[in-house]
Amino acid sequence: MSRIVILGGGPGGYEAALVAASLGAATTLVDSDGIGGACVLTDCVPSKTLIATSETMTSVAAAPALGLAGRGVPARPAGTWEGSEPHLTPPEVLSIEAKRVNNRVRELAHAQSNDIEARLRREKVTVVHGKGRLVGPQAVETDQGDVFIGDVVLIATGAAPRVLPTAEPDGERILTWQQLYELPEVPEHLVVIGSGVTGAEFAGAYRALGAAVTLVSSRERVLPGEDPDAAMVIEDVFRGRGIEVLNRSRAASVRRIGDGVLVELSDGRTVTGSHALMAVGSVPRTKGIGLTEVGIRLGSGGHVVVDRMSRTSVPGVYAAGDCTGVLPLASVAAMQGRIAMRHALGESVTPLRLGTVSSNIFTDPEIATVGVTQRMKDSGAIAAEVVTLPLARNPRAKMLGISDGFVKLFCRPGSGSVLGGVVVAPRASELILSISLAVANGLTAEQLANTFSIYPSLSGSITEVARMMRSEDLFAAFDETL
Repeated sequence: MSRIVILGGGPGGYEAALVAASLGAATTLVDSDGIGGACVLTDCVPSKTLIATSETMTSVAAAPALGLAGRGVPARPAGTWEGSEPHLTPPEVLSIEAKRVNNRVRELAHAQSNDIEARLRREKVTVVHGKGRLVGPQAVETDQGDVFIGDVVLIATGAAPRVLPTAEPDGERILTWQQLYELPEVPEHLVVIGSGVTGAEFAGAYRALGAAVTLVSSRERVLPGEDPDAAMVIEDVFRGRGIEVLNRSRAASVRRIGDGVLVELSDGRTVTGSHALMAVGSVPRTKGIGLTEVGIRLGSGGHVVVDRMSRTSVPGVYAAGDCTGVLPLASVAAMQGRIAMRHALGESVTPLRLGTVSSNIFTDPEIATVGVTQRMKDSGAIAAEVVTLPLARNPRAKMLGISDGFVKLFCRPGSGSVLGGVVVAPRASELILSISLAVANGLTAEQLANTFSIYPSLSGSITEVARMMRSEDLFAAFDETL
């Protein structure tokens, strides 16, 4: 029987353990933080639970746009029903009880962690709670002195929030995103440092919960790594909802001043607030666990270097998840872990295909993407036709009072194969699946266009944009014959 030892219990680790156990391997998982890792306990699950609460506040705030009135919900003048009200504040009928919100966040996270651990144990995975380190290519030692030997070892230790020496978190006023859920009250004025995915998600969520928010971005726009059209929508929504966005503004330091914080910008300006959230990226958790001592190669940023089969530079040692720096997504970590175990145990397996990975940003509206990007098209790296359809034209969106967002489709010239897509909409995380299926299976725009969608539905915009793409192809072919 093969022996598998896994270091780290996040999505990469626990999914790998389940696969290894299902294939008959004796599997041991060593974890120090709680099964599910940061994803379940302090990152993805808690943040999206908080965002679910904020989305409810946003929906209620838009009630007047749908013709609703009541205690604390002012009636709108006749004839002003069109469109959404992105800048409305929550009505008096609702109030935020931060302790209850945060208690729910923590309870759901721990319940999810317990569910995962219970399943691991049902599948006969040995779960060991403790800090582990490699003491040989196939040996993991815990801080209790136990040593576990495996024919194969998987490293899945994840990542941690990046800390700046001039803005060290104190857990009270200067915070990482892992510390927000201990706050007794919603911040009066939250200064968010960093406008990437994490910063944008929390900026939008806390504004919806009633906090004043200032977003400090060192780049020209929020979400600089995302589709530029999608980022523009989110920045416009943020400004419309009263978020102060400071673009091209780099934070030099953050420090406590009484019951608040002072953020000093590199150009000499200052921003004050009640709290500061540091959202300046993550660092891999690869130090002090014996990786370089056994010959595992690390990248310049400290990430474990792996190939598409999740193999490291040392035979028999694999790695998965955020510690590899491939893509900081739970879905990618889980896939890396599954691929690693299937490969290690001699099963047929397809290498990791990043071109088919879908991702989502849980702002309001959400941004979901898959496959080819606008940047790839604009740079000439990929030849693609692109069509964009504003969500405001969708009948279901009009009924729901939604005016912000769009669906964008990238297709291969000639064949019409779907190469990628972007959806900016409420629940874009659900809507992107049909485009992801098309990308993964080489479907064409015509096949998408000829698929029945519900009328009225937001997903109808996906088939509609495919029909627009097909029409453009037909007109192009017609022009070539003239």
